[in-house]
Amino acid sequence: MNWKRALQYSALAVFIFMVDGWLKAYVHYYISPMHLAHFAYPYDGIGVFQGWHGIDFCITHVINTGAAWGLFAHLQHLLLYVRIAIIVGLLVYLFVVKGDAFRKFCLTLIAAGALGNVADYFIYGHVVDMFYFVFWGYSYPVFNIADSAIFCGIALMLINAGWQKVKKRSHAVDVSK
Repeated sequence: MNWKRALQYSALAVFIFMVDGWLKAYVHYYISPMHLAHFAYPYDGIGVFQGWHGIDFCITHVINTGAAWGLFAHLQHLLLYVRIAIIVGLLVYLFVVKGDAFRKFCLTLIAAGALGNVADYFIYGHVVDMFYFVFWGYSYPVFNIADSAIFCGIALMLINAGWQKVKKRSHAVDVSK
């Protein structure tokens, strides 16, 4: 990877990490943690909008000691080691292995998000989640900017893989004519 592109990806990762960290600190220090017994909007948080086409959205404070949706909360230390190993692997791939720019962009999103969530473990002892949506009565799991970056990186890689498969199939059909 050339240095200019590496610098751009590093700047993107730092931006995601900083915005995520700032918002998590704000939520941690200024919004009390959400209580499960409180089911009224804005759910112990800051209401952003309610009832917009059946959607509620607020910024709240949820303590997550596990992985996605709080899974494996009883394995918090093991999760930390796995997350660190994944981050190291991603960073080695990003800076050592030659690959296409789009894949490296997606992996940068994933690495930045993973670093943000690991930093939470050392700062707060858990991950701070804050974005809470209720879609037509369905309470969607609470997430943060780091989770969004990880999701977007994975989703973009999957979409790209599907797109490449379609392009390859259509190219094979064109060649056979």
